[in-house]
Amino acid sequence: MTQFSEALSQNSYPGRGILLGKSEDGQSAVIAYFIMGRSVNSRNRVFVAEGDALKTRAFDESKLTDPSLIIYAPVRVLGDTTIVTNGDQTDTIYDALLAGGDFASALRTRTFEPDGPNFTPRISGTVRVCGGRAFYKLSILKSGDAQGSFCQRQFFEYEDCPAGRGLFLHTYRCDGTPIPSFAGEPEQVGIAGGIDAFTDKTWQSLNADNKVSLFVRYIDLRTGAAQDRIVNKNV
Repeated sequence: MTQFSEALSQNSYPGRGILLGKSEDGQSAVIAYFIMGRSVNSRNRVFVAEGDALKTRAFDESKLTDPSLIIYAPVRVLGDTTIVTNGDQTDTIYDALLAGGDFASALRTRTFEPDGPNFTPRISGTVRVCGGRAFYKLSILKSGDAQGSFCQRQFFEYEDCPAGRGLFLHTYRCDGTPIPSFAGEPEQVGIAGGIDAFTDKTWQSLNADNKVSLFVRYIDLRTGAAQDRIVNKNV
C-alpha cells in the first residue's frame, strides 16, 4: 500500500486534502488536513487553533483580496464527532448535527465552489469516536461538467479502519489549467509513526512551492483525548 507521504510527494498540486484513518499502533483516530495555493491570495494564509477548533487567517491582512473562499473554520467538534472540511460547509454540517440532522442531508444544501473554470470541489469528513472505535464519513461535491452546469454529490462511509491505514480525499487530481477535480473513491494510504513523525513526514512530502499549512490531530480511541500539531509555511 502506498504511504500517505509517498502519495503526496508524487503530486505537486492535490489542492486541499483530508485524511481520515487510524494510527499505526491502532490506538488513535487520525485526522490530517492541508491547504495549498498557487495565487498570492491562496498562499497568504495560516492555520490558528481556537480551542478544539481550527481557523484559517490571513497572514498579511494587507494582501487579502477575497476572503470568501479562503477564510473559514476547517475543523469543529460537536460531542464525540470531529468535522473537517475545506470551506464554510464545516458550519453547515455542525449546525445540522446540532439540530439532529445528518452529514449527507447537510451537504445536499451545498454545492461546489463558484470559482470557475476550476469549480473547486467541496470536500468534507467526520470522525466519530465511540466505544474504542472510530467511524468515518467523507464527501465530495464537484461540478458534473466543465461548465459548472450541475453538482455531483458523492458520499462514503467507513466502519472503523485497520491500524496504519487512512482514507485520502483531495480537491484536485493534479495540477493543470483548469485544474482537474478529484475522481473516484477516496484513496487508501498507509499511516506511519506517532503524531510528530507523521506530521513531519507529511509536511516534508507536500510540494515546497505550493504548500501553505498542515493540521494533524490524533484522537485516543480509549479516552477521546486529542493531540494536535499545526505547521504553517508563513511564520
